[in-house]
Amino acid sequence: MKQLFPLKQVMGFVFSLVLTAVALAVYFLDMSFAAGMTVLLVTAFIQAALQLVVFMHAGESKDKSSIYTSLYYGVFVALVTVFGSLLTLIWGY
Repeated sequence: MKQLFPLKQVMGFVFSLVLTAVALAVYFLDMSFAAGMTVLLVTAFIQAALQLVVFMHAGESKDKSSIYTSLYYGVFVALVTVFGSLLTLIWGY
């Protein structure tokens, strides 16, 4: 019976709930902007990685290197887009 219980998925779900509660605490604890954004960014990236590994089974396939390469490329494109937009629209370069 122990083999049929999805312990990894249940623990991932519980940890996702804890991360969501921590992110919600930012609103209720009236943190400063810098501290709140730091907590939100850290919890968001941890939760995204947790979702990818636990629920989307990214590391369990034979081609996991191509999955992680695509993920790194997507993160790179997102960062270039965000910082390029900031550079152009806000910082005036």
